[in-house]
Amino acid sequence: MTIARDGTGGRRMVAAARLATDWLGLAAAPVFAAMALIAWAQGHGMPDMLCSSAHEGSPLTGMIPMYVLMSAFHSRPWLNLLAGR
Repeated sequence: MTIARDGTGGRRMVAAARLATDWLGLAAAPVFAAMALIAWAQGHGMPDMLCSSAHEGSPLTGMIPMYVLMSAFHSRPWLNLLAGR
């Protein structure tokens, strides 16, 4: 990529990059929430590949709780948006 020598092109590129990262940050929480719903809709008939030996251990084992937690951990951009920042 080339940056204009007068400085305006560089500022526009930085603004575009910030806008892209803002949208990417907003995309994470809904994607993880959707993945949790998809995993829940598939039911418990299919064992989780990595967690199949620990199903009786903790209620936090499995893919559904992992996706729910990931969605919660990535909700900060949404909270900032709702707060008006």
